[in-house]
Amino acid sequence: MSELAIDEATDADIDAIVALWLACGLTRPWNDPRTDIDFARKGPNSTILVGRIDGAIVASVMVGHDGHRGWFYYLSVAPQMQKRGLGRVIVEAAEQWLKARGVVKAMLMVRQDNTAVQKFYESLGYFDQPRTVMARWLDGRDPTP
Repeated sequence: MSELAIDEATDADIDAIVALWLACGLTRPWNDPRTDIDFARKGPNSTILVGRIDGAIVASVMVGHDGHRGWFYYLSVAPQMQKRGLGRVIVEAAEQWLKARGVVKAMLMVRQDNTAVQKFYESLGYFDQPRTVMARWLDGRDPTP
């Protein structure tokens, strides 16, 4: 297998990224993936990193910071490519992106019932920090799960 080549997503990558997120079950009806991708790519504090093998996108992560902490979202590895270390590589790339901007702590949210993903992150040295995550839709939508 070729080495994973990582770079920032381009406009030409959006369809492939959305398809990857759908294949990995990462999308939710209340979050349009194209809107999330566009928003992440428009400012200097966030981006989408993609991992390619032989030119094909097989991994991605949305990474950004809020001026205080770094955050990961939509970490994905194509289902047929999982269990090969690609998740670790794309996480390391996101960590490096944050470090290059002076961010010293990475945060992420995992749904409570997603124990497989929790174990993945624990294997990379991430730990649970008990917190209550609160939210409010600023456009007036009802709360989502």
